[in-house]
Amino acid sequence: MTTPPRHPVYVIGGGPGGLAVAAALREQGVRAVVLEKADAVGASWRGHYDRLRLHTTRRLSALPGLKIPRSFGRWVARADVVRYLEKYAEVHDLEIVTGVEVDRVERQDGEWVLHATGGRRLVGSAVVVATGFNHTPRVPDWPGLGTYRRERELLHASAYRNPAPYEGRDVLVVGVGNTGAEIAADLAEGGAARVRLAVRTAPYIVRRSTAGWPSQRNGILVRRLPVGLVDRATGLLGRFMTADLSAYGIPRPEGGLYSRVRQGAIPVQDVGLVAAVRAGKVEPVAAVDSFDGAEVVLADGSRITPDAVIAATGYERALEPLLGHLGVLDGRGRPVTTGARCPEGAPGLYFTGFTNPISGMFREMALDAERIARRIARTRARGARTERAGRKERGARAGRATG
Repeated sequence: MTTPPRHPVYVIGGGPGGLAVAAALREQGVRAVVLEKADAVGASWRGHYDRLRLHTTRRLSALPGLKIPRSFGRWVARADVVRYLEKYAEVHDLEIVTGVEVDRVERQDGEWVLHATGGRRLVGSAVVVATGFNHTPRVPDWPGLGTYRRERELLHASAYRNPAPYEGRDVLVVGVGNTGAEIAADLAEGGAARVRLAVRTAPYIVRRSTAGWPSQRNGILVRRLPVGLVDRATGLLGRFMTADLSAYGIPRPEGGLYSRVRQGAIPVQDVGLVAAVRAGKVEPVAAVDSFDGAEVVLADGSRITPDAVIAATGYERALEPLLGHLGVLDGRGRPVTTGARCPEGAPGLYFTGFTNPISGMFREMALDAERIARRIARTRARGARTERAGRKERGARAGRATG
């Protein structure tokens, strides 16, 4: 009697996290099928702004089983990340189905059922959700926003590509995370007539590297240390580790650096913002409060009339339609577990790429991929042993009955 073929593991998302898991599963001898809604892998990286580079080093950003080429440089450019992901899928001979979007995942009779584009019903032994930390652009519902959009240009940072369309124009960038900071610097260097940066919460701004030592390595070293200890250490070393722009309108941040990280506020890596602010090319202003016709009303009561507003206001995970009915998301719509741990009551369901660690997202996704693959392989092996034992016992009973 032959053993029926097992259902594959379905990986939802063809970005770096999904590809890494699929490659690690293949290495373990487990069939994995990647489902990607776009027409190619690395869709989010294809859509990022031109200037973007990995904020983590090439050596510490490779996915399992393939180094990033040395020719890409220490800080890998957006286009080279895309090239690397394409090569990664090719080298590992990954089974990828593009143009398929999964709408809903359900648990039925001990298996996972995925409902996808075109009425597809796919059955998997396990599911890895890798749809990404930055999935759906979020724009706050500011009062008067609709009126402003009819009169002026407002776009989310996800739609920004380069400064060329803004040459000679007055631009307001809203949000001083890594994306907002870099877009503001890009605009200032690219010929915008005036660039203002709306700041709600002052961030920690750190050097990308100091004397050749990347800040990412600091993140790796301190990640497992007590939060209070790291906060005190970074406080003592603050002037060497972080930039002080308090004289230019961005106050020193409140709270410890690592405490902020644990709350989801990743430090801003300086790739041009500090110099642009000190040179007067980027002007920090108060947070956006509302819109009034063609005017932007700031939290300090002042009013400005930029030609365009770029909202670097973050993203939603957008997991509720897919998984909200399973009780595996927290109050903010994020997975209650990530990596090789499954949520309670959802065996065989895994998440990767839904944290933004100080030690580097690519690095952590690579580690997660290998852990998830080992966990799935072990689970399959236990299941196979149980199945063989059951067949042996059934055979023994049948023999006794006919003996």
